[in-house]
Amino acid sequence: MAELRLGPLLRYTDGSRATVWVETDGPCTAEVRCADGARGTAPGFRIADHHYALVPVGGLTPGTATEYEVFLDGTPVWPLPDSRFPPSVIATPTDEDGVRVAFGSCRWAAPPAGGKDPVGPDALDTLSARVAADPGGARPDVLLLIGDQVYADEVSDATRRWIAGRRDLERPPGDQVADYEEYTRLYYESWLDPEVRWLLSTVPSCMIFDDHDVIDDWNTSAAWLADMRATDWWQERLLSGLMSYWVYQQLGNLSPDELAADPLYTAVREAPDGTDALREFAARADADPASVRWSYRRDFGRTRLVMVDSRAARVLDEDRRTMLDPGEAAWLREQVLDGRDEGGGGDGRGAYDHLLIGTSLPWLLPHLVHDVETWNAAMCGGERGARWARLGERIRRGADLEHWSAFPSSFDALGDLIAEAGTGPGAPATVSVLSGDVHHAYVAEPSWPGRAPDARVAQLTCSPVHNSVPLSIRLGFRFGWSAPARALGRWIARHGRCAPPAVSWRRTGGPWFGNQIMTLTLRGRSARLRLEQARARRDGTTALRTVTDRELA
Repeated sequence: MAELRLGPLLRYTDGSRATVWVETDGPCTAEVRCADGARGTAPGFRIADHHYALVPVGGLTPGTATEYEVFLDGTPVWPLPDSRFPPSVIATPTDEDGVRVAFGSCRWAAPPAGGKDPVGPDALDTLSARVAADPGGARPDVLLLIGDQVYADEVSDATRRWIAGRRDLERPPGDQVADYEEYTRLYYESWLDPEVRWLLSTVPSCMIFDDHDVIDDWNTSAAWLADMRATDWWQERLLSGLMSYWVYQQLGNLSPDELAADPLYTAVREAPDGTDALREFAARADADPASVRWSYRRDFGRTRLVMVDSRAARVLDEDRRTMLDPGEAAWLREQVLDGRDEGGGGDGRGAYDHLLIGTSLPWLLPHLVHDVETWNAAMCGGERGARWARLGERIRRGADLEHWSAFPSSFDALGDLIAEAGTGPGAPATVSVLSGDVHHAYVAEPSWPGRAPDARVAQLTCSPVHNSVPLSIRLGFRFGWSAPARALGRWIARHGRCAPPAVSWRRTGGPWFGNQIMTLTLRGRSARLRLEQARARRDGTTALRTVTDRELA
């Protein structure tokens, strides 16, 4: 009899449908049964001796929350026996309810219960405890995990010991993840955490990768990629990373309609073993990144989320270096502007009241960091000759200079698109760029010379959810936002003969440091932002403490 290995994860939801993801320890048929009579079944599929199912649930009633159970071959497996958590539910808010969007990035797996946590309380664990303590109270309608869900290059001591039991750590890649089986271990360690497991079973989630999901500095430059491809372990690492990402994260990002039209999902489900089909897909994604799209769009009533792949969609050739390949850039534009001027609200409003652009890497950074990255891009591009180009590449890798500002044309193009989306008839009330990566939180607001968008535009950055924030990072980013740092950045940019950015910006909140999570509450044309940090109490429990709570619109 098959048993539940991991999950369930509640992923896609809309007014009447949902998908629920599970990993099992053997082949089976998975079923979800809801208390209101809605249900769904799905046969499992197999990848590299692991078994999964993504169960579509239809017939849900809009504006309700219904408890659900999971069965494998007719045997109940969820809720777990003697669970201390409330029943998992599938909620289907209506447009009138608005939407609460919680987001963050960068999560090391929390240590087992009772173990010492060297980086402090996990914000997701703490959020889960609060929701579980008051299941009828306010909770996120969707959780956005915007990068570094697992750390393939920084594993825990327990995982390091497990890897050492299956191969020689003296051979590359050492104690980093090497193959698909080791990736499954990362997800198992991270998502088996009881609090996180329950939270993901009852709050829908959207995910996107960042570098540590594969390796630090993933796709920094063409030279970096060439060096990685010259090793004897990189190909297996990359293919395994993309394969596991598709199974554990990407599938749940897609709607039932998108899944039904996906030839890879069809091939994997219909094959006795889908490993070869998925591996061929991952190899194609590596050889021709423009042939695969990891970005996606989700509409939550009158809030539109466009989640952007800012890692695998890059063009790395120095003479045409961009964050997004041309097809990806065109797709982003299409999703942002789709229906914006059609008066979708019936009263002259566009198709959405709030636009969220999710990108793991911040668009707007501290001014010094921005200027250093644009200077570095100019050096690597040969603006000051071959010697500076070689030095620039070493600096780029050593200092992780590969955010949007390291792709100046893409930085300006995103700014132009945001300004266009936020201006004129049908403009939304807010346009928010949601990001993580940089291990602190802040709010920055842009302005454009000669144009003033009608929407309130903000860069909202929140990380980490659970990770270390060394003193050097705290001091560096505090200085990076200062006036002296801005002056230094302008001097560095002049050395690089860099054109000034097409947009200016100012920090209006932060920087804040700690394990934290941001929540946007969007209702009608109003928007409210709250940042909370996980703090330990004297009694050994943890709580979320509000750091800032403000109106955006």
